[in-house]
Amino acid sequence: MNKISNFFKLMLSGNPNGDGVSSKRVITFTAFVLCAIAFICNIFFEIPLKDYVFNGMLYLVGAGLGFTTLEHFKGK
Repeated sequence: MNKISNFFKLMLSGNPNGDGVSSKRVITFTAFVLCAIAFICNIFFEIPLKDYVFNGMLYLVGAGLGFTTLEHFKGK
């Protein structure tokens, strides 16, 4: 439990040295969780969701993952 709380603390605090989790990761993680919740609600509770809303969230997650990956390849 302590490791999980440390991860979220690091993810939300933002390390000034650049070793921490960036805001892109937080936004991407949040968008992923919201997509998962919407998917579960759509399947199990039969709550309809507009396609353009779900697709927009998926694009946000995909772009966030792509930008986070590009962070590793930039020069210092």
